[in-house]
Amino acid sequence: MLMSLEISNYAIVSDLVIDWNKGMTSITGETGAGKSIAIDALSLCLGERADAHSIRPGCDKAEIAACFDVSLLPRAQNYLKEHLLESDDEECILRRVISKNGRSKNYINGASVTAAQLKELGQLLVAIHGQHAHQLLLKNDHQLELLDAYAGHEQLMKAVKHQYQQVQSITKEIAILQEEQAQLSAQKQLLEYQVAELDEFALGENEFEEIENEHSKLSHSQTIQESCQRELQALYESDDLTVLGLLQHATSQFYELSSYDPSLETIASMLQDASVQVEEASREIRRYSNNLDQDPERLEELDTRLAKAMDLARKHQVRPEALYDLHSTLANQLNGLTANSERLQVLEIELQKAKEIYFDEADALSTSRKTASEALNSLITQSMAGLSMANGKFAIALGRKVNNKPSANGMDEIEFLVCTNPGQPMQALAKVASGGELSRISLAIQVIIAQKVTTPTLIFDEVDVGISGPTAAAVGKLLRQLGTSTQVICVTHLPQVASCGHNQFYVSKQSDGTTTHTSMQILDEHGRVNEIARLLGGDVISETTKASAKELLSFH
Repeated sequence: MLMSLEISNYAIVSDLVIDWNKGMTSITGETGAGKSIAIDALSLCLGERADAHSIRPGCDKAEIAACFDVSLLPRAQNYLKEHLLESDDEECILRRVISKNGRSKNYINGASVTAAQLKELGQLLVAIHGQHAHQLLLKNDHQLELLDAYAGHEQLMKAVKHQYQQVQSITKEIAILQEEQAQLSAQKQLLEYQVAELDEFALGENEFEEIENEHSKLSHSQTIQESCQRELQALYESDDLTVLGLLQHATSQFYELSSYDPSLETIASMLQDASVQVEEASREIRRYSNNLDQDPERLEELDTRLAKAMDLARKHQVRPEALYDLHSTLANQLNGLTANSERLQVLEIELQKAKEIYFDEADALSTSRKTASEALNSLITQSMAGLSMANGKFAIALGRKVNNKPSANGMDEIEFLVCTNPGQPMQALAKVASGGELSRISLAIQVIIAQKVTTPTLIFDEVDVGISGPTAAAVGKLLRQLGTSTQVICVTHLPQVASCGHNQFYVSKQSDGTTTHTSMQILDEHGRVNEIARLLGGDVISETTKASAKELLSFH
């Protein structure tokens, strides 16, 4: 529950500290005194959008801090624990500082957080029902939210939303693949032709270089053969002078000379080694020459393959050496198109299964909503009778979406129907209910749902607009009854509602002609009598209005 609220330099509040109690607390005051300022400040502390204009004139910043008792709130405790924001005691302090530049700093138990985190935690601590809540009641989306809140089927809603996201994810992937295929479909025939042509040619890796080398050897085989024979004669086989003969002669000469000078023996040894090398080279030349192949047919084959490679290279505007890599690239692109088609087939099956699961989950959610709507119909109809609508009837119409298109909230369309006079048919709320009736129905729904949804603190900000007389007394009684199990804070201008509070605050505004201040004080029994009397009779408080005020207060 909300324990205290501290406001500094916000709107027309300079400094205000409010301690809150259990039960129902009513807030009253003169028109324009700022009865809703505390609620607005608390909303900011709970993560609502900050506005630099809300800072008190002449001040650099506004600061709001709210202290809550979370000892009996396991969901709030779990949130604090999960985000490493828990404190040593059972209190939780939310604080917000708004600067003149419009920026704000946010804190939970002294730790800096985002406004979104304030909002997430705030939803577990406080529910604020504003004076325009009855207008929201006319919107179908809000009607569905109210029904879901009453039904309390969070797991079903999560399951539907999760499966909806699965359907959307698969649908998106299918759309992307289809778009890619549409873009590449024009290229597919060309790719198939190009790959088939390169498949047929089947050039191996590094084959072009090997063909070039073999072709060069075969096309020059005659020249090579003649040169080999000529040089073999000169080196080794000539009957006349040969290189080997000259080396052998020189070797012999230097060995003889080494007997005169031993240092020449090294030269003789080198010449002998050269002779051995020449002799070995001559044998290799003979072996190569004998094995040299002069194959015209093979040369013709190589000519044809080289020419084809050159043609394909020119056709694809690459070097012949790059044909193998080009072939691999084009084949991969074609395989990618085929893989996309196969993936699309798999995804279509997955999408069908995901939709089947989604519709099963959505049907379960619809069943739960129908059950909850039947109970809610009865409760709201009963509550309407207690709010001076004795002949009123309320019903929730649920139907399947016409387009049968999945959504994150399921497949249901909703309409709140009402009949306010006997003999009239049930019609849409917006067509039948007057402003006052709409306000009463809205309040009845909020109170009923508040009893079902365990929010520890409920704030009603002038939700009794358009209500008076016996109806106002019934509204007050309803809120007081709710206050026995939940902390209820109600800003009101009706004495019948204000008198139902277990506690009451009075908001006043003072001005010295230069500055304006708003203050808020809790009323004792005497103060409550005077304030209820003022609400009953206006500015003039008479003994009659005091007596009426005492009578109203004595009823509770």
